[in-house]
Amino acid sequence: MIAGWEFYALAIPVVLLVGLSKGGFGGGLGTLAVPALSLMVDPRVAAAVLLPILCAMDLVSLWSFRGQWDKANLRIMFPWAMLGLLGGALTFQYMSVDMIRLMIGVMALYFVGHYLWGKYLLQRLQAQRPSHWRGGFWSGVSGYVSYIAHAGGPPIAIYLLPQHLPKTVFVGTTVLFFSVVNYTKLVPYAYFGQLNLGNFTTALVLLPFAPLGVMLGVYLHKRVSDRWFYWTCYGLLAVAGVKLLIEGIAGILA
Repeated sequence: MIAGWEFYALAIPVVLLVGLSKGGFGGGLGTLAVPALSLMVDPRVAAAVLLPILCAMDLVSLWSFRGQWDKANLRIMFPWAMLGLLGGALTFQYMSVDMIRLMIGVMALYFVGHYLWGKYLLQRLQAQRPSHWRGGFWSGVSGYVSYIAHAGGPPIAIYLLPQHLPKTVFVGTTVLFFSVVNYTKLVPYAYFGQLNLGNFTTALVLLPFAPLGVMLGVYLHKRVSDRWFYWTCYGLLAVAGVKLLIEGIAGILA
């Protein structure tokens, strides 16, 4: 088990922030979790500690958004996400964490820039429809980076947000998608020894804060307008992108 009050002083707010994201408020928050905890522990340890907590949050989120998902998109997304997870599991021990941070940061910032540049035009054009090639590509990328660092949110946002789904359907779709992804990850995480007794015990200590964060996220989701919801998502994605980009470049240069 991880010792030291400094770790828990950071980990408790991180768990609450991830819970907000799981509860449907601020899709970019979850991306910050592994990088934030990596300030205190190895990123692989951070990912292993967070996975059981994410799975517990998923149960609360699934109940809160039950039935509120887009089946057409999910049929496209699930098979490719599983392929991405397989790729992540097979290459995990060879992959540089800094390269993953850099890749996610670039994607997040590209998405925010695309939105800001095209906002005027996108509001006047017909929303995008579910697409096999776009959905397959971004779902595969999401599955891969989700295995490495639980950071699959930005790729899925790149695919789903331009469809202008109602915010509850958007959140419900991502909740079901990442619930399946996270529970699938338990198998390779356990097989490769990441879910050892110390990491699992640390997760149990932090677990009581998981439902608090999710319930607060659900509360805010129901009381914040669509306009503010999407601006919050884009703003948090920008923050996450800048943070990951800087850390990735610094790590590679070091």
